[in-house]
Amino acid sequence: MKKLVGVIMAICLALSIFLPTPFESSAEATRTAMTGDYSSDTISVVKSLKETIAIPADDEGRPSAQTEAVTLITDYISRYRNRPQFNESNSFTTMQTALNALAGHYRNYAKRPLSEELKERVNNELTKAEKLVNQDS
Repeated sequence: MKKLVGVIMAICLALSIFLPTPFESSAEATRTAMTGDYSSDTISVVKSLKETIAIPADDEGRPSAQTEAVTLITDYISRYRNRPQFNESNSFTTMQTALNALAGHYRNYAKRPLSEELKERVNNELTKAEKLVNQDS
C-alpha cells in the first residue's frame, strides 16, 4: 500500500511539473509610459493628447489613437493620483479635469468625433496644466 501511494504521488508530481496549469502564466509588470518625473510626464501627456485631439474625424488611425490615449490617461492618473505632493497641485487638478473629460468621451462616445466645444475646452485645460507645471519646475 505504501508503494502504491508513493507511485501515485510520484505520478502526480510529474504531471504537475509537465502539464500546464492555469496558475503558471507568466507574471509581467504592466508597461507604462510614465517615467516618474512628474513635470516631464505631464508635458509628454499634454503633447500626446493634443496630437490625438487634432486627428481628423475621418482618419483611419483615430480609433487606435483614442485607445492609446485612454491607456496613457489611465497610466498618468494611476501614477500620480495617490501622491499628495502632486495630486494637491493646481497643475494636477487641471490635468485631471482635462483627462476625465477626454477619457469619458473616448470611453463612452468613441465613434463620435470630439465636438469643437470639447476640443477647445480640453486643449485649454491641457495648455493651462502645462504652464502650471512649468511654473512649478
